[in-house]
Amino acid sequence: MNTSFFGEMLSSITERGRALLDLARDRRAAPAARSESLVDLCEELLSIRGEASGVALAGEIFDRYSELTVGPRIAFFEALAHRFGHDKAKLDAAVIDWQAKPSDTTAAAVHHAAEPRRQELFRRLNLAPGGTAALVRMREQLIDAQDHRDDLVQVDADFVHLFSSWFNRGFLVLRRIDWSTPAMILEKIIRYEAVHRIRSWDDLRRRIDPADRRCYAFFHPALVDEPLIFVEIALTREIPDAVAPILSVQREMETPDRTKTAVFYSISNCQRGLAGVSFGNFLIKQVVQEICRENPKMQTFVTLSPVPDFARWLDRERKDESSLAISAEDREALAGLDSQGWWQLAEARELLREPLMRAAAWYFLRAKNRRGMPADSVARFHLGNGARLERINWLADATDKGIGQSHGLMVNYLYDLDHIEKNHEAFAEQRTVVASSAVKRLQRKIELVPAASSAHAVF
Repeated sequence: MNTSFFGEMLSSITERGRALLDLARDRRAAPAARSESLVDLCEELLSIRGEASGVALAGEIFDRYSELTVGPRIAFFEALAHRFGHDKAKLDAAVIDWQAKPSDTTAAAVHHAAEPRRQELFRRLNLAPGGTAALVRMREQLIDAQDHRDDLVQVDADFVHLFSSWFNRGFLVLRRIDWSTPAMILEKIIRYEAVHRIRSWDDLRRRIDPADRRCYAFFHPALVDEPLIFVEIALTREIPDAVAPILSVQREMETPDRTKTAVFYSISNCQRGLAGVSFGNFLIKQVVQEICRENPKMQTFVTLSPVPDFARWLDRERKDESSLAISAEDREALAGLDSQGWWQLAEARELLREPLMRAAAWYFLRAKNRRGMPADSVARFHLGNGARLERINWLADATDKGIGQSHGLMVNYLYDLDHIEKNHEAFAEQRTVVASSAVKRLQRKIELVPAASSAHAVF
């Protein structure tokens, strides 16, 4: 008989009973004391050795955490930042040992001592049933608490560090989403759609059920029925220049054998608590492989992408008299953007078309953020994946959202399978924006228009 096993189990039951008694006392305590008692449970979790007792205590900690209101929750995050960092005494000793005798062993000791204690705490919490999902939710609440709280940045970095390992490509499962997918997952697809809102079950069916439509999502074994990210695809004959025909109720369905282009028209991240953990590049590449396997004759893979940051950027440039992005003449023409419903008036549209397209070309090819990356977040994603900026589409999204965020502009990024790696390397190493000749011609038009000054637009 394995007496050690039964001894550990008995110890686990005893410890669990003690934790439950402590929890009952905590529930009667003042809110400020609750986060403190939760911190004590976390210290206890780090100190115990038995796995069974650790799982039970981790579950109690999550139960206790779920009862915290905003104030005590932030106090708990503060404790994670200030009380669960690295052990300075151990780190100092490890550094001294390494300096005295540099070796793989002493270097490993320094690495181990330098790791914040909260990383091990998160690993032990992850052992609880549903622990991964609970930690993802905890990180989402940490993101909410981070505004103007620089002291919580390192806690967030530790979450990202661990999640990047736990959610690496080797653990992800690609699943096609269609009308036979369980309803609980379809409901989440409707809820998580972040680019083009799904208005009804009929709308969802039009996007995933026809023969010329596809939807794929990544899942993780620890979050079985929770999509991490999904992409919606239209199979078409040509590269589209507007989203309305793709989403139209009255559209004519294409037969797959007549389609040559796969259009990625919506990519939505589902788990806010996993922000900063990249899935999209893997998703696009694997979906391309799936479509090619299904239809080897497919020739073109493009996006029809929103430009979420353009309108804000252009508004700043219009107010900056020294801007290089727009000339005085174009600034005067762009005043028409302030007219209500300008996109619905033929004359107003035509007056705005060329100056707005010129400004957009400058934005994509030359506007940078403080890190020297393209100003547009979607551009950074696709260019970083090796795509080419293929075309800027005029009034491609005339919905309220499209007008508000980009004055109706949308972009095609082309995934040329023969040049993806080269484009990726050019962007990663030199920040090169690989663009088509059509987009570059727009930039040449900009250079022919006198600029107001030599200021460099950075936000």
